[in-house]
Amino acid sequence: MYQQVLGVTQNYAEAVRWYRAAAEQGNVDAQNNLGLMYADGQGVVQNYAQAHMWFNIAAANGDREAAENRNRVAALMTAKKIAEAQTRASQCLDSNYTDC
Repeated sequence: MYQQVLGVTQNYAEAVRWYRAAAEQGNVDAQNNLGLMYADGQGVVQNYAQAHMWFNIAAANGDREAAENRNRVAALMTAKKIAEAQTRASQCLDSNYTDC
């Protein structure tokens, strides 16, 4: 809603806030969308590692588009940053989204 401007003023930071809340509740679409926000630097500082982490989480939850997004972002990252993002995604999933 805040990202797509449906009846409210466009506010990427607010969109990130709502996506994060939904993502931490296990919403796969929100997880992918949060990854997009980090990849594009909308509402947050651009951070490919954070984007990769959220795409990886969404992909692990069955989102094929997120897997494609993860692979595109990975092409822009070092192997070390990819490994860090994968570790963070595993920690997030293992903690049932309390350590994201």
